[in-house]
Amino acid sequence: MKLGIIGLGRMGKNMAKRLLKDNHEVVVYNRTKEKVEDMVKKGAIGAFSLEEFVEKLDNPKIIWLMLPAGEITDDTINKLIPLLKKGDIIIDGANTYYKDDLRRSKKLKEYGIHYIDAGVSGGIWGLKEGYCTMIGGEKEIFEYIEPILKTLAPEDGYLYCGPNGAGHFVKMIHNGIEYGLMEAYGEGFELLKASEYGKYLNLHDVAHLWNHGSVIRSWLLELLENAFKNDDNLEEIQGYVEDSGEARWTVLEAVEKGVSIPIISNSLFKRFQSRQKDVFSDKVVAALRKEFGGHAVYDKTQDIKKSIAGAGEVKPANPHEKYKG
Repeated sequence: MKLGIIGLGRMGKNMAKRLLKDNHEVVVYNRTKEKVEDMVKKGAIGAFSLEEFVEKLDNPKIIWLMLPAGEITDDTINKLIPLLKKGDIIIDGANTYYKDDLRRSKKLKEYGIHYIDAGVSGGIWGLKEGYCTMIGGEKEIFEYIEPILKTLAPEDGYLYCGPNGAGHFVKMIHNGIEYGLMEAYGEGFELLKASEYGKYLNLHDVAHLWNHGSVIRSWLLELLENAFKNDDNLEEIQGYVEDSGEARWTVLEAVEKGVSIPIISNSLFKRFQSRQKDVFSDKVVAALRKEFGGHAVYDKTQDIKKSIAGAGEVKPANPHEKYKG
């Protein structure tokens, strides 16, 4: 099939390469012309404006967007609308909030333009392994673009999930689960490292072991095994973790539906905490422990621990009742 891809980032570029390898015709556009020129060398048809991009597509035009979710995707869709005709197809492969899909599909329907939401998982390994793809939209349009999905995905690696929004909704939950899994691995290996056996354990070897027959073996653990191979103590890694939005939306959805998801919620909050050097809530806890129990606190100005109260009886905050720490 012939289709166009807008956005040649890490995933968009590799998706275009995978399609070209299976003899699809791919028109590419990116704001950075060097990325377009690079893909032309690999067999793609280059375009250096949206107008040129649309002109080089056959009817009905199939346009796959691989752009950052949100405003950039909205702006691009708005610029495409006057260039497209009734029956053309826009596929959004970003990590989009499913409620944005509902809004966009309704708007595009007024112009007769079909909208497909595609939740895509595979990351930088997708070129080799394929992209697990979750599709929402009209069933007949899904069937029309199915040859593209077969090329992009591994065997049994794509699914029609339902009407507009369903693809990105399933991907949203997928990413929420991913957060929880990564947090569980992180906590487990932290405890291994902190134990009395930590000095004997090579964490790469543990991850390698668990990937052979263990019930917790997984692709994520394989990636972690590779990370430990390069740096068993992860000394070159800073523990600062961003979130791309899906787990936030997952937690919001759980609140709306009254569904308890404590593990996913906590994994999201841990990411927030990873970005703070001196967490105020931890200061509050330390101050309270000092006040009720005379526990030592860390004095940053002197870079030493000092005991605020000596051993023995501590003057309580509540004057009506004595408390011994």
